[in-house]
Amino acid sequence: MRHFLTTENWSRVGLQNLLNQAGLFKESPFSDDLKGKTVALLFFNPSLRTRCSFDVGVYQMGGKATPLQSGTETWPLEFEIGATMDGLAEEHVSEAAKVLSCYFDLIGIRAFPKFQNWEEDKQDKIIQSFAKFSCVPVFNMETIVHPCQELALMKSIQDNVGSSQNKKMLVTWVPHPKPLNTAVANSACLISSKFGMDVTLLCPNENFILDDRFINAAKVNAKSEGGSFRVSHDIKEAYDGVDMVYAKSWGALPYFGNWDAEKPIREKYKNFIVNEEKMALTNGAYFSHCLPMRRNVKATDAIADSPKSLIIEEAENRLYVQKAMMKELLKGGEK
Repeated sequence: MRHFLTTENWSRVGLQNLLNQAGLFKESPFSDDLKGKTVALLFFNPSLRTRCSFDVGVYQMGGKATPLQSGTETWPLEFEIGATMDGLAEEHVSEAAKVLSCYFDLIGIRAFPKFQNWEEDKQDKIIQSFAKFSCVPVFNMETIVHPCQELALMKSIQDNVGSSQNKKMLVTWVPHPKPLNTAVANSACLISSKFGMDVTLLCPNENFILDDRFINAAKVNAKSEGGSFRVSHDIKEAYDGVDMVYAKSWGALPYFGNWDAEKPIREKYKNFIVNEEKMALTNGAYFSHCLPMRRNVKATDAIADSPKSLIIEEAENRLYVQKAMMKELLKGGEK
């Protein structure tokens, strides 16, 4: 059975097919592709764009979406195999996934890391457990990666920059009052390298480099797709001549679960904000961010509201790419 957990195991051709289908949905939003079908949307974390875009998308395709907030609208779940369930969990994922499979044709999962132990969190147990025990396709609404955001980003790039091949892409760390999930940064590196871009990951120092899994995957993608991937800590050099700037804040993995120790380090790098001075170094680059975005912390108002800002377009594209992904999962198409 095929799932949509990460783009790592989807080919560039398969992903491009999704983007092409998304373009058709953008031109003609309504279809019968999910007529008579049901989709569970299980949220372990808050959501605005993800919940709304999936709910609306399923409706526009003729189906029925059921959003569920885990722990309040469902029983607390256990994910460890062989666990003695004498704690808070009332139900094991092995039953929950199979039961949901009886009612639904697709299951979406949104489950962030617990931010306590990266070696534990990087296993992505919640969505991997649902994929293991589900009898229907499971898709990722953000865990340690955010593949739907990846597709929306790439569609925005193709619609504005044109062919992604060897275009210069900057994925830059930006300030934030608290450390955040690395999912969107991981995904931005995965999708841009998968589509043959020359990618630079800009971050303050080696502590903010992403997990080896995603760095290595980006390097493999770059080699196979004719692009390049590198890490930089030099702001001016990294911005020089790029075609696309993608901003995101994330926590430093060496301080994972120890945010108080990281805070004074983060305070030193407020100069990583995306502003007019930095964008002037680019090749007239477009700018985007996955949202939500703290204005004048991550990027200035002038950049967020610029004609070259794709933040709203990218958010809108979530609707179309997700519809394409669900259609593909249900028809069992090629990766």
